[in-house]
Amino acid sequence: MKIVIQRVEHADVKVDGRVCGEIGKGYLVLLGIGQEDTEAQCERLYTKMINLRIFSDENGKTNLSLKDVGGELLIISQFTLYADCRKGNRPNFLMAKAPDEAERLYGYFTELCRREIPVVQTGIFGADMKVSLVNDGPFTIVLE
Repeated sequence: MKIVIQRVEHADVKVDGRVCGEIGKGYLVLLGIGQEDTEAQCERLYTKMINLRIFSDENGKTNLSLKDVGGELLIISQFTLYADCRKGNRPNFLMAKAPDEAERLYGYFTELCRREIPVVQTGIFGADMKVSLVNDGPFTIVLE
């Protein structure tokens, strides 16, 4: 499993020109699910993600977590995080999990987040999405 976390002031996702997910201060999360991933990887990365202290405290130190600042989540499925570009110029995605099982784990990860984070928005799995964001910092973290 691969997660790209971008600390944002605002983010939204559109499908067919209509907003289907939108957040204020929080994380835009791009979630890639690989062939070998299970619920255990979802749980481990979820716990790491929501406890990351990457928001500034009153002294300007990155000491606060998403929960500490009442942050929101926008979670986007992103199988292209598993692109293999070692041969030629056309990436292959053989290491990404099959769509039906990836969608199940995407849903599982999202439900884990909803247990502790009051605002969790998503894109539409498998759709052609247009994602917009105002990156705060910029601050981007990759978890595997």
